[in-house]
Amino acid sequence: DMLIGARTKLINQARGLVKSFGHRLPTCDTDCFHTRAEPEIPEPLKPALAPLLKAVTTLTEQIKQLDKVVEQVAKQYPDAEVIAQVDGVGVLTALTFLLTLDDKTRFKKSRMVGAFLGLRPKRDQSGKTDKQLGITKAGDSFVRKLLVNSANYILGPFGKDCDLKRW
Repeated sequence: DMLIGARTKLINQARGLVKSFGHRLPTCDTDCFHTRAEPEIPEPLKPALAPLLKAVTTLTEQIKQLDKVVEQVAKQYPDAEVIAQVDGVGVLTALTFLLTLDDKTRFKKSRMVGAFLGLRPKRDQSGKTDKQLGITKAGDSFVRKLLVNSANYILGPFGKDCDLKRW
């Protein structure tokens, strides 16, 4: 997560510097940013952005290596493979979810998992008012972030058509 965040900040920095010179870098996936952006950088900025692009390249390689490690670890947990079958839920999300819950039998009902992860709305009850506020954000923030990203993918424009999306 930290490597991805650092890579994103470096890419945004490069885009901002180029934009301040009146140019724009092409829209592309972060994995290929360093190859697609390099020819589009204005000549006066190339010496300044070369180390930045090299850092993006190095971070991308390290992220790919760590993704392979996560996939190897996930093979030790058969439930992770089942969870990752859902379109929009990756191996990292499935593995992090499983390892955070630890023993799934400790929850009497599946609804309790949402509360454990901080995905349950807060309530403000007083007299006749019963307001529903934002989620409690109790529990592991990294798991919550991964689950919200998966939900946004599934329910957003990129997710495949499914019963959940139609509902």
